[in-house]
Amino acid sequence: MDASVSPRAHAIPYRAVAYWVATVAIVAESVVGGVWDIARIHFVRDMIIHLGYPTYFLVLLGIWKILGAAAIAVPRWPLVKEWAYAGAFFTYTGAIASHLTTGYARAEVAVLAVMTILTVASWALRPADRCLPGYQPLRMRS
Repeated sequence: MDASVSPRAHAIPYRAVAYWVATVAIVAESVVGGVWDIARIHFVRDMIIHLGYPTYFLVLLGIWKILGAAAIAVPRWPLVKEWAYAGAFFTYTGAIASHLTTGYARAEVAVLAVMTILTVASWALRPADRCLPGYQPLRMRS
């Protein structure tokens, strides 16, 4: 090994990999879920009815999911990203509460919990250029 090259030069950027894995998962789920909501596919429509929500709620939720996914995925607009992350967090945790209180499709709670964790991970691991000015994202110890 060349003495002039530090061992960290070849280190895998775990933080960046974790950020992108979490971000791609929440963006993909938001886009697919948003399209399904807007289309009011049978499975989603039945679930929303069993949870006690009106079906028109699906169109509103679907549009906001797609807009939120776009805000998280594209560079710039850090304030909009903050709102999009908050919206995703509220969507997943609200869905968890809905499933637990109604008792309908409780198996979904595990998936929703994972999506909540991925949302928090994406938010916490995002690069500084995707944060509000003056905000330092969480840093791992070296």
